Amino acid sequence: MENLETEILIFHEGHEDEYGEDEDGIVMDEDHPMWRSERITLNSVGIDIGSSTSHLIFSRLTLRRQGVALSSRFVVVNREILHESPILLTPYVDKTTIDTDQLNEFIHESYRTANLSPSDIDTGAIIVTGEAAKKKNAEAIAALFSTEAGKFVCATAGHNLESILAAYGSGAVGMTHHEGGDFTVMNVDVGGGTSKIAIVQGGKVIDTCALEVGARLVAMDENGKINRLEDTALKIAKMAGIRLAMGSPMSEDDKEKFSRVLCDSLFEVLERGPISPQVQDLLLTPNLDFKDPIHAVMFSGGVSEFVYGYEKRDLGDLGVHFGRRVRARANQLAGGKIPLRPAEVRIRATVIGASQYTVQVSGNTIYLSHPELLPLRNLQVVTPEFEQTESITSAEIKSAVQKALQRFDILDSDRAVALAIRWELGPSYPLIRTLAEGLVAGMKEHVDQGQPLILVFDADIAKLMGNIIERELIPGAGIISIDGIDLKDFDFVDIGQELPDAKAVPVVIKSLIFRHTEKGRGHHHHHHH
Repeated sequence: MENLETEILIFHEGHEDEYGEDEDGIVMDEDHPMWRSERITLNSVGIDIGSSTSHLIFSRLTLRRQGVALSSRFVVVNREILHESPILLTPYVDKTTIDTDQLNEFIHESYRTANLSPSDIDTGAIIVTGEAAKKKNAEAIAALFSTEAGKFVCATAGHNLESILAAYGSGAVGMTHHEGGDFTVMNVDVGGGTSKIAIVQGGKVIDTCALEVGARLVAMDENGKINRLEDTALKIAKMAGIRLAMGSPMSEDDKEKFSRVLCDSLFEVLERGPISPQVQDLLLTPNLDFKDPIHAVMFSGGVSEFVYGYEKRDLGDLGVHFGRRVRARANQLAGGKIPLRPAEVRIRATVIGASQYTVQVSGNTIYLSHPELLPLRNLQVVTPEFEQTESITSAEIKSAVQKALQRFDILDSDRAVALAIRWELGPSYPLIRTLAEGLVAGMKEHVDQGQPLILVFDADIAKLMGNIIERELIPGAGIISIDGIDLKDFDFVDIGQELPDAKAVPVVIKSLIFRHTEKGRGHHHHHHH
């Protein structure tokens, strides 16, 4: 046994770098008893439904347990893409309603072509963005997957979250990791209706912004007549001094004028100088705050195919014209000093699926104010970040919580979320009390709406925390406080009912998975082998 233990230790030390990646060369025999409990293979699907395009990606993921405890995290050590569907121009019944019948047909066809049936899929992620994310559409799309609801994470991404997802998907986050130091990348995701900008440094997205600039604000049918005209297109036409109407053709000259305004508006934001009132009016989020130097710019999203010259076809929109202009301008950013880098993934720069696994959390590390609060499903994890110092104030913690909610576009308090807290300051009462006050203040709207306060800690403080909040701060509120679990951005959790005999709760952790290793995702912990 001792022998085996050293062998495993060596295996971990030598063949797993900090991010849990396998180095080639060691393949564990699948029949080895260690393999079965330490490894999981899952079939996963990533379904991306956006205002202008939709697609599916099927993949096979291998996960490996990172530690020894039953609550240890599994990390993805291998991803294999099994099938990628064609890109579908998202079908609409009318201006704002997505044609779910046609979408459903496309999804079934994609499963057929991949030689997979829904029952072969273990888990998946549906990312709904743009127009598709508006309430009526999102509900109809969720209904398509209701039979597999437990397996899928359905993330409705607002503008900030979309910017972050694109920066991970395109490879921008990985690039800053690779380059190290303060190397900063600006990832610009240009789609049909919006452009999302993310500033990435040190493996983290540090600033985001979105504006209503896209290549399908106007779309034409096969005879060149306008069959889709967004409200924003009318604003841009006015800025360009042209007139557009449904059913009328759009001349080459008008396309050029329209594209010039799109391009100028986008670059007003990218150049980070003063902004005109018209462009201010196109912003969907606050403008970028980041003022320091940028070392590389990268494009993703549908229009990036034209920017990098991979797509030449006219798809009945302004992709060709707009992409060409963006390319020319990108080469002149900061007087030509910021290189345009190729994105690893362009139009499919989003998640390839989700991984999921169950951990056990023992009863003595959980505080539950009312047992009937459980089970809970698909709680989005939000990770507030604050300085871990003895002088921390509850106001700083409150502001960190609110910032984190905003970053993940959780603007309404009508759904519960799980706050994942890293805590390095030990179990001293005054500090925990300060933390409790800050968390309760940051989540006040949720609690007032009758949502339970769900807290997940990596450190051993859940019981103490639950007691302080229940007795001293918000008696009578629903409180679920758990520790010993390490959660990250882009995780979702299910918390099951307490198992009476074991006095433990099962927690299912589902993570959005990108095409390449997500370095820097919450890897603040040192591994203890």
